[in-house]
Amino acid sequence: MKQLIKPIALAAMLAAAGGVQAQTVLKIGYATTAASHYGVGSTVFCEEMEKGTQGRYKCQQFPNSALGGEREMIEAVQLGTQDIVNTSTGPLGNFVPEVKIVDIPFLFRDYDHARKVMDGPIGQDLQKKMEAKGLINLAWTENGFRHMTNSKRPINQATDASGLKMRTMENKVHMDGYKTFGILPTPMAFPELFTALQQGTVDGQENPIPVILASKFSQVQKHLSLTGHVYSPAALILSPAVWNKLSAADKAAFTDAAKKGAAAQRKKVNDDENNGIAQLKSEGMQVIEKVDGESFRKAVAPAYAAFAKEFGADKIAAIQAVK
Repeated sequence: MKQLIKPIALAAMLAAAGGVQAQTVLKIGYATTAASHYGVGSTVFCEEMEKGTQGRYKCQQFPNSALGGEREMIEAVQLGTQDIVNTSTGPLGNFVPEVKIVDIPFLFRDYDHARKVMDGPIGQDLQKKMEAKGLINLAWTENGFRHMTNSKRPINQATDASGLKMRTMENKVHMDGYKTFGILPTPMAFPELFTALQQGTVDGQENPIPVILASKFSQVQKHLSLTGHVYSPAALILSPAVWNKLSAADKAAFTDAAKKGAAAQRKKVNDDENNGIAQLKSEGMQVIEKVDGESFRKAVAPAYAAFAKEFGADKIAAIQAVK
């Protein structure tokens, strides 16, 4: 007669089997420090995702471009060799051309306008376009409004930027826009930027306040001008190799965690915008807070004809019309 397994022993065996249940560790990478807005958003996403899946999924974070520049990380996620990237949209247009529309200078009025566009039907449509290219955008996170820094002179109006060699992202829309200000755009991967500024390979760069703070650009740049010339969204992108294995419940948990991560990332952007200017001043930067925005808008106007041709005037107008 077979020996019956006692209930307590059976419970222990089942518990052990549950413990063995595979815990999947996902690699998430981003360009800036763990303390930056990208780090804050990624950490909240990872914590919420682990909770939502009862610990079956967890993250290993790779800040400071440890897995490569943003373009390399997007490609790795698309190929399935990296699981998640929290990236600006700057290089994303190389994979999904329709996304480049959000990089048009002076397209967004303010943070409220930008976030409503990204979270509304226009942003959702762009997410679908990304999915068709093998990139699952769980949520629009945020990088922030971009401002100019340089080591040469204060920029009060568009003509002051003329002749400056400025690092830009590998993004044609940005570069075409900046040329209208007389800037000499120099595309360069972000991990190379600090050294290039330090050595004078480029005169300046443009990034949101949270990036300028996290990257310690005040050590190698004297002038900051609050031009707010481009709104830079960001995206929390998951590899289809992971997404396609998830149950419906886990997909919902990942998406919910991404929304919470995005909210935390945006809050950190707001906090850095509110407190960062004073910090950068205390670190020795000379800050032009009241820039002649109209001079920049006038300078970029000719480029809008090309943007309308590329993206459709109706699509640009639809973004501008969001209230």
